Amino acid sequence: MSRFNLALKLLFRDGRSGELTILVLALIIAVTSSTAISLFADRLHRTMSTQAAEFLAADLVITSPALIPEHWLKKAQALALKQARTAEFSTVLIENDELLLSGVKAVSKNYPLRGSLKTIQTVDYSKETIKQQGPVAGEAWLDKRVLSTLKLKLGDQLIVGEKPLTITQLLTYEPDKRGDLYSLSPRVMINDADLIATQVLKPGSHVHYFFQFSGSAQALEQFSRWVKPHLTPSQRLMDIKDDRPELGSALSRAERYLGLSSIVVILISGVAIAMSTRRYSERHFNATAILRCLGCKQSEIIFLYLCQFIIIGIVASALGSLFGWFAQETLFHLLKDLLPAKVASPSFMAIILGFLTGLSILLGFALPPLLRLKKVSPLRVLRRELEPLPTSAWLVYGLALSLICFLIWQYTQDLKMTATIMGGGLITTLVAGGILYAVLIQARRILPLVSLSWRFGLQGLLRNPRTTVNQTLAFSITLLAMILSYTVRTDLIDDWLNQLPEQAPNYFVLNVFPPQVQPFKHSLQQQNINDAQFFPVVRGRLVKINDTPVQQIVSKDSQGERATHRDLSLTWSNSLPNDNKTIVGFWDPSLYGQVSIEQKLAKSLKINLGDKLTFTIGSQQQQATVSHIRSVRWDTMKPNFYMVFSPKTLANYPTTYITSFYLAEEHKSVLNSLVKQYPSITLLEVDAMLKQFKMILTQLTAAINYLLYFALLAGFTVLFAAVNSSLDDRIYEGALMRTLGANRSLLRKAHFIEFFLLGLVSGLMAVLISELLLYLIYTYILHLDFQLNFLLWVVLPLISTFCISLAGFFGLRSIVKKPPMLVLREI
Repeated sequence: MSRFNLALKLLFRDGRSGELTILVLALIIAVTSSTAISLFADRLHRTMSTQAAEFLAADLVITSPALIPEHWLKKAQALALKQARTAEFSTVLIENDELLLSGVKAVSKNYPLRGSLKTIQTVDYSKETIKQQGPVAGEAWLDKRVLSTLKLKLGDQLIVGEKPLTITQLLTYEPDKRGDLYSLSPRVMINDADLIATQVLKPGSHVHYFFQFSGSAQALEQFSRWVKPHLTPSQRLMDIKDDRPELGSALSRAERYLGLSSIVVILISGVAIAMSTRRYSERHFNATAILRCLGCKQSEIIFLYLCQFIIIGIVASALGSLFGWFAQETLFHLLKDLLPAKVASPSFMAIILGFLTGLSILLGFALPPLLRLKKVSPLRVLRRELEPLPTSAWLVYGLALSLICFLIWQYTQDLKMTATIMGGGLITTLVAGGILYAVLIQARRILPLVSLSWRFGLQGLLRNPRTTVNQTLAFSITLLAMILSYTVRTDLIDDWLNQLPEQAPNYFVLNVFPPQVQPFKHSLQQQNINDAQFFPVVRGRLVKINDTPVQQIVSKDSQGERATHRDLSLTWSNSLPNDNKTIVGFWDPSLYGQVSIEQKLAKSLKINLGDKLTFTIGSQQQQATVSHIRSVRWDTMKPNFYMVFSPKTLANYPTTYITSFYLAEEHKSVLNSLVKQYPSITLLEVDAMLKQFKMILTQLTAAINYLLYFALLAGFTVLFAAVNSSLDDRIYEGALMRTLGANRSLLRKAHFIEFFLLGLVSGLMAVLISELLLYLIYTYILHLDFQLNFLLWVVLPLISTFCISLAGFFGLRSIVKKPPMLVLREI
């Protein structure tokens, strides 16, 4: 009989006896979970990225104050990237003796590459028409405010510069509407072919060009890498994470959580596989000794068992990949009402990755226990007490840790998260394990002081402290993984809800002049809008840091470079916004010449407390000393500022005000009266963006809720694997105690006490390790606020005690029923 046929025969025998049930089940769950999460996360990420890209009307955008070189466009064309172009500038329109400063947007025929435009031809917004292209040559689409202010109607002629255009549509939505002056001004959209005929743009005119590209992720990445070195200081690449921080932040956090969910399930399943394989190898010591007596070499022993496990891995991984595909299809079906009509198709590579992950998990966690089998001595046939030498600890733990490190990095693509989870978790686990081992050694002193059932229960833990520590750590790691998954999920969703409350501001008002602030505030209060905050704005540019020109300090493509190549909106205030947090320094608004700077900009520009900053405001220069550095939540729908000055510092400069407020859909008619009453203001509606943003967060939240169930399912396999891993020893111990006169009630009590203590200690250790890891993950990776969860210290130990006690009780109930004579005959 060939060695491979013998391996198949042994595998078939073990399969019929149920030896491999827990191991195969754990592996199938791990592969199903990892494949489902990989497929789901990949499809969701691509779907969300496509949705989010609609806020740019493209996948990638180059913004420039002038036309970019022709060979850049040829390079994009060579990479099969679709292209579009827009040009935005301000101009004054004069019609019917009325004047209006408007933002003109000239668009090419392919605009928009992502998303769509929406227009109406009546005042009824319910009759919006979706447009996949902008206006044709000779036509103009207008913001409703342009029509009312200039006393025009559909079909009239509007003269832009020297070019008369026919008004054919009212523009209600454009996907890439930004927060700059051109986008906030009342919009006039024209065709790019009419731009030259307007004769508005002359040499030196202030215009912003946006060159838009869309295509495959690989082509976009290649083009991005190629074009970056060619960008001038006034040009920059824009993507969804840079240009829309409120969306970029949500997507980044969701991506990291999805990766974390994959690792959680794999880690839990890996623990179950390791525990099941340990029992499997111990139960095959005798069979291996017989094979050694029959002439099998150590290499042949390893070949026999490796063949079996590779076959198990291939079959279980294939089944898991298939189940994973069905699982993610089920998830998308359950979420179909929340997802867009068009969802990204499954990636075949994600299925391959799930299959390879299954084989890696099996070999990484099962190989160390299997290697003990080659060290079984032939003498064990005569002397059952001869145990094979244990495998090197470096191999056992090094292989598993290396695999976990690789998988964490593979699923998250985040070296910082990998180092944080592995470093923090490993150090804390080792310390906790060492403390537990010392406590177990000292706990032997209390054995004479407790009742008989408690003594037997404690002896089950104290008889082999290393095994107890390993079992406790296995439970703790499982609970830890589930805590991380659940807690991060809950706080992530809570943070998103806080970021976008039910009545988040959906209108921004700019260019409110100082004499208009109180009347405008009063007008809002008449409409029951009482919480609008007004922020003063002075336009200025940072030019020097400690008398050194800022251009000598900034690095290319940094946040500092982008902030110093344009005018900033400077403000002053007696108190800082509530969601701004002090990093260092003290804010005293009564002092003249003080400024508070945003943390990331300060880091980019190497600005520290006490540094002197020089700003150009109009034709004057203003100096201020940095007395405070703060963090800013850019992902909230509120006005935010890089620089906040003490009130008296900017008092003598021309100032306008900005505010934001929430207005319900049914009350939008009041906006017309506000615009007529205050014609100089600029009103920005962000309702459409808010609705799409909320939809994306709803989709992510629902997906995260379903992914949590995989971690719970994997956790139950660990419970069964842990109980089964020590089943043989407990059967023999139970038979011996029954022979010596112990009744079934005593054994049940002893088993219950043992698992009760095991669950309690595991729960406490899991909470301790999780609090440390959550602090590191929240502070340095997800950038969320961390707070100690005192409820967790009470609830989790109780839950773990209940679950582990219950699993132990039901898992070992057959032991007390098995006749001692039958057990002793099998020894």
